[in-house]
Amino acid sequence: MKGLRWVAPPLILALGYLAYTAIAATEPQTEADVVSQAAPVVETQVISPMQHQVVLRAHGEVMPVETTQVAAQVSGEVVSWHPSFVAGGIVKRGEILFAIEPDNYEAAVLSAEADLASAKAALIEEQAQAAVAQRQAKTLPASQVTDLYLRKPQVLSAQARVKSAQAALKRAKRDLANCKVTAPYDALVVSREIGVGQYINIGTPVATLNNIESAEIHLPIPGFDSAFLPTQLAGIGATITRNSAQPVSRQGKVVRDLGVVEKRTRMMQVVVRLDDPYGINSDAMPLPFGSYVEVTFTGTTLSNVFKLPQELIQNRQVWVVNDNNELMPRTIRVVRTEGEFMFADQGLEPNDRLVVTLPEFPEKGMTVRLASQVAEANDE
Repeated sequence: MKGLRWVAPPLILALGYLAYTAIAATEPQTEADVVSQAAPVVETQVISPMQHQVVLRAHGEVMPVETTQVAAQVSGEVVSWHPSFVAGGIVKRGEILFAIEPDNYEAAVLSAEADLASAKAALIEEQAQAAVAQRQAKTLPASQVTDLYLRKPQVLSAQARVKSAQAALKRAKRDLANCKVTAPYDALVVSREIGVGQYINIGTPVATLNNIESAEIHLPIPGFDSAFLPTQLAGIGATITRNSAQPVSRQGKVVRDLGVVEKRTRMMQVVVRLDDPYGINSDAMPLPFGSYVEVTFTGTTLSNVFKLPQELIQNRQVWVVNDNNELMPRTIRVVRTEGEFMFADQGLEPNDRLVVTLPEFPEKGMTVRLASQVAEANDE
């Protein structure tokens, strides 16, 4: 009996554990146990190849197509200038920027006209004398009739004096016209260096003008975008946007590339033309020179590519569900990234079921349930 007293407690504990195990084994599974053992639910999207028009995006500064240093072509005193001929002013093509005292040049025109009239009179006289000599020559032996007798040199000399007088008159009229300096194009006045009463000499720089009939934007195109530039650039439409407190959007067009790759950045430059940047000939919002803008234009077209959200791609890999409802990884080749999407041309097949909500720890061959199938089962 004494030995039984030492054996009884362990025996009772062992019997109790066996009883608990038997009860636990026969207890029905709770709903939580069933859920924990069920396959994870995923959402999928059936994908198909598509054609995608590449949109290229770059940034640049609005710049004038040309800048002109205005200089006087005649000397004289400045007698007047246009009210808008000031820094920041806008003048139209053909408007008079400033005027130089014309009296001396008007007198030069009158003098040149008088010289021309005199030269023409001398020519008429020589031609008349040559006609007389021609008639008299008919009664003389041929050996006595020379060019000098017929006054041919005198006539040629008189004709030369007429041409010289005509040239002098033309120069005098040109100088008179140059007393009024006009705008060569619609222009923004950058600076003006003269005032009324100032005497200027020929060639003196008097102002700087920027052409505002059109503007250019030079866009740096990185290497990964240059591959998608179309073969024919000229004429492609471009949208020009300035993001600011008052956003401005204008339409321009690509006109050319600069034909070189910049050594430091290894980028090429594409030039976009914008007509009437200051909106003086239309109701368009102005885009002043110096504005920093974003430009978008179309590139090449990608064929048979799959459009995929970037968030689903990790290390160039996505997940699909096969016909057996198993997760399968696919390695893709990305050919283009735009915003939040990537475009792949290899690694996927038409009508693949792309997983858009992955399990926490996805594994190859993991059995999953489709959210659409679970919803249908719940509706039943």
